[in-house]
Amino acid sequence: MKSLNRITLNPGVMGGKPCIRGLRVTVGAVVGLLASGRSTDDVLKAYPYLEIEDIYEALTYAAWRVDEIEVPLVST
Repeated sequence: MKSLNRITLNPGVMGGKPCIRGLRVTVGAVVGLLASGRSTDDVLKAYPYLEIEDIYEALTYAAWRVDEIEVPLVST
């Protein structure tokens, strides 16, 4: 997987949620807008300080996170 240099994690910004370039725009907000039918142009109009590469990297990050496997620490 390519490196994700536009996604930042900082406990002091948006509670540590993954954000775009340290801005107060979460990956979840961007992906949520796209999932609800908004176009990339709509997202860029809503957040004019974002770039198209930010949107693509948010999608890449979301796809990577979905692919992770959670392993229980205690067997039940």
